[in-house]
Amino acid sequence: MTARASTAPAAAPQAGVPQGTASHGTTPNAEATGRRIEDVLDRLAQRGDREAGAAAEELVSVLMDFYGAGLARIMHHVGTGDDGPRPALLRDELVTSLLVLHDLHPEDTAARIGRALDSVRRQHAAEVAEFDADTGVLRLRAGDSGGCGCPSTADQAHQAVEAAVACYAPEVNSVQWETAGTPEPALLQISRRPPTGAGAP
Repeated sequence: MTARASTAPAAAPQAGVPQGTASHGTTPNAEATGRRIEDVLDRLAQRGDREAGAAAEELVSVLMDFYGAGLARIMHHVGTGDDGPRPALLRDELVTSLLVLHDLHPEDTAARIGRALDSVRRQHAAEVAEFDADTGVLRLRAGDSGGCGCPSTADQAHQAVEAAVACYAPEVNSVQWETAGTPEPALLQISRRPPTGAGAP
């Protein structure tokens, strides 16, 4: 997502929108909403009306500032304790994506990656092998989730985990999966040669 599109999720919760994820009865998604707003801005730019395009980008920026200030006030009022609505807010993917977008999320990247994996662990178990904060590369190790082990199932599991990580920790640039290596059993050699020693003729 480009810097221009990163302002998009602030304008996501709208009723009666004819296109986009919200119009199909599903929860708005930060990444999809960002792509949608970037597409709208691109269409304005293609018309050649620079003034209209600049006004549209300014509108998105103003809404971004407005919603950001509101979210900051909400986080202030819910406090910092483990009781009340705060824990539920931090477990919500949409709320998390908005808090991260506005740099308001109280947890660091590692904690949010952990939340992402916990949110899908029942169906798709995965563990963190390593996260490089400088490059944004996250290496994951697939756990045993009771699947059949076929490639299509593994691909679906990886996609579900990566989608959760994208919501909770958008600063992760790429996800790499470690190949699960199963140790080979020790080779047991059975000799058919007759025993030697005192009992041999």
